[in-house]
Amino acid sequence: YPKTEVSYELKSGLIHLLPKFHGLLGEDPHKHLKELHVVCSIMRSHEIHGDYVKMKAFPFFLDGVAKDWLYL
Repeated sequence: YPKTEVSYELKSGLIHLLPKFHGLLGEDPHKHLKELHVVCSIMRSHEIHGDYVKMKAFPFFLDGVAKDWLYL
């Protein structure tokens, strides 16, 4: 079967709903990832796999030293 490409664009209005993980002491990374999962589940459409949406949203989820880590 031929592959069909599906494009997906994060809606800028929904990006602000993403929780921010800063990588600070006392932050629970597991709780933040669960929150990311919940928000991404409302962002996805039926044609797009949920993991794809999470990968697209992940950089917007990080802030501070956590975002610095991502780009190292």
